[in-house]
Order: sequence, then structure tokens, then C-alpha cells
Amino acid sequence: MEFVHLHVHSEYSLLDGACRIDKLIKTAKNMGQKAVAITDHGVMYGAVDFYSKAKEEGIKAIIGCEVYVAPRDRFSRDRVLDSNYNHLILLCKNEIGYKNLIKMVSSSFTEGFYFKPRIDKESLRSHSEGLIALSACIAGEVPQNILNGNYEGAKKAALEFNEIFGSGNYYLELQDHNLVEEKKVNSKLIQISEETGIPLVATNDVHYILKEDSEMQNVLICIGTNHTVNDENPLSFKTEEFYLKSGDEMAEIFSYRLDALENTVKIAEMCNFEFDFGNIKLPYFDLGDKSHDKELRDMCLSGLNILVGENPPKVYLDRLEHELKVITEMGYTDYFLIVADFVNFAKMHKIPVGPGRGSGAGSLAAYCIGITGIDPIKYNLLFERFLNPERVSMPDFDIDFCYVRRNEVINYVISKYGEDHVSQIVTFGTLKARAAVRDVGRAYATPYSVCDMIAKLIPNRLGITIDSALEESPRLKEKYESDLEVKRILDMSRKIEGMPRHASTHAAGVVITDKPVSEYVPLSTSDSTVVSQYTMTNLDKLGLLKMDFLGLRNLTVIDDTVKSIRSGENPNFTIDKIPLDDEKTFKLMSAGETNGVFQYESQGMKSVLRSMKPENMEDLVAIVSLYRPGPRQYIPKYIHLRHNPQKISYDTELLRPILEVTYGCIVYQEQVMQIFRDIAGYSLGRADIVRRAMSKKKHDVLIKERETFIFGEKDKYGNTIIEGAVKRGVSERIANKLFDEITAFSAYAFNKSHAAAYAHIAYQTAYLKAHYPKQYMASLLTSVLDFGSKLSEYLKECERLKFKVKAPCINKSFPEFTFDESGIRFGLLAIKNLGRNIINGIIQVRERDGEFKSLYDFARKCKGIQINRRAIESLIKSGAFDVFGYTRNALMRSIDIIVNCIENERRNSSGGQISLFSSNDYQNSAQSLNIINTEEFELSELLNYEKETTDFYISGHPLLKLKNELSGIDV
Repeated sequence: MEFVHLHVHSEYSLLDGACRIDKLIKTAKNMGQKAVAITDHGVMYGAVDFYSKAKEEGIKAIIGCEVYVAPRDRFSRDRVLDSNYNHLILLCKNEIGYKNLIKMVSSSFTEGFYFKPRIDKESLRSHSEGLIALSACIAGEVPQNILNGNYEGAKKAALEFNEIFGSGNYYLELQDHNLVEEKKVNSKLIQISEETGIPLVATNDVHYILKEDSEMQNVLICIGTNHTVNDENPLSFKTEEFYLKSGDEMAEIFSYRLDALENTVKIAEMCNFEFDFGNIKLPYFDLGDKSHDKELRDMCLSGLNILVGENPPKVYLDRLEHELKVITEMGYTDYFLIVADFVNFAKMHKIPVGPGRGSGAGSLAAYCIGITGIDPIKYNLLFERFLNPERVSMPDFDIDFCYVRRNEVINYVISKYGEDHVSQIVTFGTLKARAAVRDVGRAYATPYSVCDMIAKLIPNRLGITIDSALEESPRLKEKYESDLEVKRILDMSRKIEGMPRHASTHAAGVVITDKPVSEYVPLSTSDSTVVSQYTMTNLDKLGLLKMDFLGLRNLTVIDDTVKSIRSGENPNFTIDKIPLDDEKTFKLMSAGETNGVFQYESQGMKSVLRSMKPENMEDLVAIVSLYRPGPRQYIPKYIHLRHNPQKISYDTELLRPILEVTYGCIVYQEQVMQIFRDIAGYSLGRADIVRRAMSKKKHDVLIKERETFIFGEKDKYGNTIIEGAVKRGVSERIANKLFDEITAFSAYAFNKSHAAAYAHIAYQTAYLKAHYPKQYMASLLTSVLDFGSKLSEYLKECERLKFKVKAPCINKSFPEFTFDESGIRFGLLAIKNLGRNIINGIIQVRERDGEFKSLYDFARKCKGIQINRRAIESLIKSGAFDVFGYTRNALMRSIDIIVNCIENERRNSSGGQISLFSSNDYQNSAQSLNIINTEEFELSELLNYEKETTDFYISGHPLLKLKNELSGIDV
């Protein structure tokens, strides 16, 4: 029988729905169902993915949500009266319905959240147009009244909902999962329908796809509620009937009311909302009466004159004209103006901005107006890799900012466009292989040691799956085949692996809209932050402007180093003016001395640098591109040809100008595109489309494209569109060989625009380390204060550079690491158990009243700072109090005296009493504290305390004595 599922929970009913969208749509299609709905609990996270997949499979997607309705109103917050909610299914008939639904779902978070996101009947009355409502499962208001024995209340509620949504738009929902409560509810729903004329609809509350998936559903609920399958869990399902049933199965269950099944088809026919993909919806950039296109052109020409000179070469002018034509014709003028505006805001306020990332660095227009900092002509970067009319998708400028001040730029955008026009973006934590195993093990009440053993047998690398782990790890496979408990855990982990576990806020993503964001997408909240419920990818599909405001630590390091240089030996130093062919910098990189150099720190990278011995920026760009899984295998060939240019050969001379810069090797995506253009006559836009198809291994496209590449292509009128390689003088054999090589490498080819931008930042860090090592290392150490392993690594680099690393000093240290001629001084923020507030307080007192003259002076002056015992211990153990002349041993023995002194000073100050000591009387401070100096700790104990409080041995190393002893032994 024809039937449509209208009550379905996908994987985005987090840890409650177990229906993966792909499998859900395909299963419904295979059952012959022509439509299916998505109605996740309180959210619409999966709506766009669901719609896209349904379109792909040729069935209708019905967009909806199972909302929670507050018993009183969405603003009330009473634990007894407002903590229980009623469910209601809402389905979109059209665009008006969609807009009303996303408004309500948004307000359920931003206004109504209390345990759950809640709407209320006032919301429903204001936003009912274009929606169909179903009375929901037994948690709905009407069924709840029936179960509570209040038939008249149920009937009254049904009539109220019918009045809210209008006759024909509200249905009483029959469900039967072999639950006693449902049978009681159904008989009364039928009675209400007969008495009121409100139609019935039959649904199955789908939470998983196949009946045998009921165990998976139970495991997910246990993970979400921190229960085990052995517990009594009120949220666990009592039967195994909550799966995607066929029309015939539903007809058998509801044979007594087939009209309720027929109504599912009727409702599906009424629901015709479709997402609008590809239609860009940029926020308006206010220029008053000025022409936006002219403004962009003027900005570009002005910038070009500044960057290249008053009479730019023709190649620049031609390229700029081409780009401006494409930008204006595709409607992206405002996009460039918007991005340039906030990037230039950052620059005006001295917030460090990166030179670009991704394909955007290939745009000359972006370079001219300050969005990027790399000359695309110089590096032969292609605009079409970023934007072209043949691949209609939103361009994507991802911008790196100083990680400390990134939020200032976001706040500027919010202030310019309005708080309701800017939102951060949701992202999802998924059940990765190891985490899935641990979660499943807990749900099965498996001992921790067993779960831990299984998880640790899974290789710890990005992208690992349980299936690939079983192939890679013989021990894991042996356990899987011999231990039933291990097999049970791994089989279930496979089923849930990759599912979204929780929603959080994307670290850098921001969406900016013309109308309020809630006019386009549903909103939710994450840690009090308002976020869009659609991911970055789906916002892009909807044509909305989304940006990555990325925080890059290295930009902060560069900026801090430049400030140090300017305040000292070179007041006029500018990082943008450093020579890009500096011999000292390339010598440092060729030696592999790149600890602390952006992108080049790993041992593998150092080995490549030592082998290649880079001499120019193009070499650095190539290394960034090649040193990745996959293309790494080509590095030996590249280095060999780099050092033996006489061995470079080209199958056709047409390749020489394309591959000369990379010694005859294909390295970049841009080179793939150029080969298609120069060898076969493709447009760069078409070349980019083929490149993408190659990287995704779309074989049907590649078969057709091989023919076009070799022999060309004509339109239906016989006009040549693409000449083909043969017509351009390349033999069919060579053309076939070249196509095979491109196809093989396309999955590995890297975006040169991104590599060039990041190689530029890397070069700047290497230059600073080569020429201003102390300033650079001090800034670098400060940037990793919260990362103990990195801090230790960079402190060791200081030792290698023979910089003395001096202990923290209460009178000399600042929060950050600092340098002087004698070495690098520890920053107070590197000391554990202090905290920024205590440190800032100490610095403020010291700057106001001068250095601390004694320990008592410190106690007296810092009485207003909440310094506790642990903080004092850390200051002693790290050596910060050495300046006062006591051994650390003596200070630790007197810790109670010191703490009491500080507390007494604080108490006396708050009580208005005058201290026994005047501000100039320090003679008796030692006696007043009763500190008796003693011999210092043994060196090993002293070092252990330093390691404990700073993660580093400052006064020496425990193995140094042994090393000295061994060095004196004759062998």
C-alpha cells in the first residue's frame, strides 16, 4: 500500500535517532516510497543534507521538526511546572511554512530553552501559516490528556490546535508500537476525530531503519544518558517496532483505519517546500549613492598602483580586467567589498592578518584591495581555481588573524551588520573509532580495562575506521575473531561509528546575512553562543556568506617579535619589507634548524629541507605541497631532479613553461589546470571542473574527458569548443600517457595558492629566527605558555642556540618570556598555580611602587592580591623568590610564616590598622618573618621542583652529572 513516513528521527536527533540519512533515503526508495519526512527532536540540523540526498535519489523530502511545547509559555522557568513538555510534529508545506518553522525553532533556543528548546502556543499562533501539525507520539498534549483520563481536556486541546493551524492542517496521529498506552490513546483519538471531524494520520515513530537496529538505538540512548543496557532507563524503548516499516506492514497494523494511511500520501502532496540552492544572498554593503562595481574597480586600480607601480605591466592590467568582469557578472562585487572592509579594519587597528589561505590567494583583485598579501602573477596562481563562471559555487575567503585579537574583528562585523545578522556556526563532534569503542563498552558495562585494551589496539591516526583498524592491526583482528565480548563491542562500534555525538560551535566559522539570520536558517545555542543549525558546507549551498575567521598563533608570534625588534635595535623594522632571497634564512632552513618555524618543524620536514637545500620561495612552496600523505612518495624524485636538472625531460615542449618551476614534476592543482588549457585548449573554468572530478575519481566523467582531452569536443552545431591535444601537435600516445599521469596525481595535487601563502608566513618566521633569534624565541615561548610539551621543546631549542634560560624573578620577570643580552627570562605565566589575575596584580604593584626590596615588602605590598599557599609554593620552587637572598629550602620550611604574614597584612589593611613597619623600614623584615636561612636543596630536588612548577629544568639537568662522570672514563 502507498504510504509516507511523516515521523522520522535521523542521526541528528543526537544519540536518540539512529537513522543515517543516506541509508534512510535509500531504504525508503527501495520500499517504493515516494516521499519521506525528517522530524528530529527540537532541531533541524540534518534538514539540508536530508533534502540534498532525497533529491539525489529522486524522492520528495518533507522538512519538519518534532518540537517541544512548553506547558505554560516559553519564558517560564519553574522546575515543577515547566520541566515537562509536550511534543508536536510540524511539517513545512511551502516557503512560508519553512520560515515560520525556523523562526520557532530558533526562538525555542534563544528564548525558550529550559532543559529542552521550547516553543509555546503563542509562537504557534504567530507562525502557523504554511505548516501542517500532527498530534505526535504519546508525549503530545492530546495523548497525554487521554492517558491522564482527561478526555474532555484532550478534545479541547485538539480543537485548539485545529483552530491554530486551520482546518485540514492539523491531524490526530495514530501510532502502534505494541505499547498498551498507544492502544488506549488510539481508541480515544478515533473518537475525537469522529466527534470533531479532525482527520487521522498513521505514523511510525521511526528511530532506526531496520528492526535489528533496535539494540543500536538502545546503546545510543545509554551513551547519551550515561546508563548501561542493564539499567532501568526510562528513555529506553520498550519494543523493537520503532523502525522504518513498509507500506504493507503499516497497512497490516492499521487495517481498521486505512484512511489514516491514505492521509500520509495526502499530506506529502501538500508539502512542497524546496531549498533554494546556488542563489547567493549577500549582505548589503552600504556605500551610499556610490556604484559598488565602480568602487571595487577604483580600489583595485589604486591598490595595483601602490603594489606594482604607477604604470603596471600589461599582464597585470589584463588579468585585473578579466577578474573584475567575472566578479561583477557573477554578482560577487559586494562579497569582495565586505571581506576587504573587515580585513582593512584589522590592519588599521594593527591586528595581524595573514597573507591568505586557500584558493583566494589566486585573485589579483583580492591582492590589490588588501584581502591577500601574495602577488598571484609572481607565483603563477590562477583566479579560476578560486572563482569561475563554469563552477557556480560561493567563493571562499578564509582569513587568518592573530589568535589573541581575532574576536575584535568578529565584534566589528557584528557592530557593522547587526547582532541578529551575524551568527557563529554549528559543528558536530562525531563518534570516532576509539571513542565509539569506549562509549559502547561503557554502555555494555564492560570493564574499563577491556575497553581500554581494545581502543589502544586501534591505530591512533586521523581518519582511522574500525574496518581499516582490523586490517592494519593483527592483534586487534585476532582479538576480534577469538573473543566474543571484543567482537560484540567492535560490531556495535562499527554501526555507530561516525554518527554525530554532540553539537558545538565551529572554532572560526561566522555567517553574515542581509536579513536577520533566523530568516534563512534555524538557530540554536552552544555554551550561550548563538549558532546556526546548518554547517559551513550547507550554508554555502544556500548561498549565504560564511567566513572562517581563523586564529593563527604564528601571526601573533611574528607581531610580538616585530614589536620587540622595533623597541630595541631596529626601530624601523617592517616584516613586509624583508628580502625574500635572504641567504642566512635559506641557510637556516637548509640545515633543518626549523624548530619554531611555521610548517617546517617535523622531523620529516627537516629531513626534506636538508636533502633539498631550498634556495628560493618556489622551493619552499613545493615542500609545503609535497610533504603530505600521498604526494610524499614523489619527494625523492623531485629532489633528484632538483639537483640534477640535466635529467629533466618533457614529453612535449608545451609542458616546459608549466612544469619548469617544479623541475618537470606535476605538483600543483594549478599545473593540472594549465596542462588542460595549454595542451588541449580547455578553458581554465572547465579545467577546474575536470580537476575536481579527477580528485574525486569520478570514472564516468574521466572516460568522457579522456576523449575530449585527446581529440577535442564540438557543440551540437559542429563548432569546436575544445581543440584537443592531437590538434595542437601532441601525439595520441603522449596525450594518453599525460592524461594517465594527471589522473594518477590529481588526488594528491595541492592548491598552490594556499601553499604560497603559508610558505610566505613560514619564511617570515625563519627570517626572524635567523636574524633576531632571542626576540623570536621569547615571543615563541610566550605563545605556547599553555602547551607544556611545546614549551619544553622550545626551551630546549634555546639551549641548543646557547641562550641562557634564566629562572623567573619576582622583580625582573613579566607575564611573557622576555630577553636581554644575557639570555631569555622565564615568564611568570609559565609558572603553574599562579593564574593571570595574580600575575597581573603583582606586575601592577611592581610598576606602581617599584621592585620588591624584601620578602616582607612583597607580602606588604601584595596584600590586596588573592595569593594563596599554592601560588607562594610555586613562586618559591620555580626560583622567583631567589632574589631575596634565601635558599629555596629555607623558604619552603617557612611557607607557613610567609602565608600568615600575607594574611595578617591583608587583615590589618582591611581592618584599617597601621602596619608595625613604615614604608621605609625593612631592616627587621627577616626577623619579623622569622626566616632562618639554611643550606639549599640537593640539586636533584631543586630540579624536580623546577620541573614540577615550570615543566622544565632551569638550573641544570638531572643527567648532567652522570654525563660528566661518564665523559671522564677511559674506554
